[in-house]
Amino acid sequence: MAHRIQGTDEEDEFEELGDEQKVAIGKWFLLNAPPGQVLQVAKDVREVLMDGRLYDRAISEAFPEYNVKNMISLEMPDGSGKVLLTKYGQLDSSRFLDPRTASVAIVDHVKQKCTEVRPADDEELPSAYVEGFRFSVDVALMKYVEEAFQGGECSVYCTKGKDLEKSRGEFELTVVISNSSYSPKNFRGGCWQSVWKVLINDELHSASLEGSITVNAHYFEEGNVQLESSRKFNDTVVLQDGKDAGTLIVNSIEHFESVYLSNLEEQYANLSDRTFKELRRKLPVTRTMFAWDKALQLSLTREITREFSGNRR
Repeated sequence: MAHRIQGTDEEDEFEELGDEQKVAIGKWFLLNAPPGQVLQVAKDVREVLMDGRLYDRAISEAFPEYNVKNMISLEMPDGSGKVLLTKYGQLDSSRFLDPRTASVAIVDHVKQKCTEVRPADDEELPSAYVEGFRFSVDVALMKYVEEAFQGGECSVYCTKGKDLEKSRGEFELTVVISNSSYSPKNFRGGCWQSVWKVLINDELHSASLEGSITVNAHYFEEGNVQLESSRKFNDTVVLQDGKDAGTLIVNSIEHFESVYLSNLEEQYANLSDRTFKELRRKLPVTRTMFAWDKALQLSLTREITREFSGNRR
């Protein structure tokens, strides 16, 4: 692998890249692989690097970061379900907490496989008081995700105050939803990721929400187009009854995610009518503005003229 430099005699020369530069380039391609396509990109990276040692370094450094960044889910070998690989449940480089089953999954990042599961230790789990809220949110969340996301995965972590034993104090739950789709036959792939920080104060009967949603869509039929969109939300939920906390919190999440999805659909609907036209030159080379408001009328005129000419023949 080499890159071109300008020679002193006005001729192009090539300088061989160092091993560190080659590994860095390989990692960049892997970390920026579209949703669901990192394994295909890895095959191309192997061919480009042409060095098994450098390739092994690139994938061993890139895959752990890629898996967590994209919040992939892996089937646990004991059949208890799937574990989400997120930074909120990450205990170390290869161990991830699954709060729903109170277990810890050991994963092989390069093979994207869960190799072992063990019961979580007491210090890795929240107190019984906090777990009551976490469980309530998790139950409501699973119902919502099952209805709204085909093949989606979700989890609820306690990210602050997990040792709280009474209602005098605050603790934070982090709600995560991850859903990805890859259909090579239809030349498309994409993912949805939403993360909601929920700060609960049971004594004040309130919960404040801070959420972020990220969507990535990739289309590659006779081209290569990616769309990435993100948005943040804030809300405050009044918790009248601890038993209903999960339902109230998830209802708020569902509302904002529905609003965001509706906005996306509206933008797509206006894409051809508004966005593409705004990308066009304001004043063409002919120095004559095109009458967009009469575009439909001109189209109909052409159709009528063509039909009339055909009948005359």
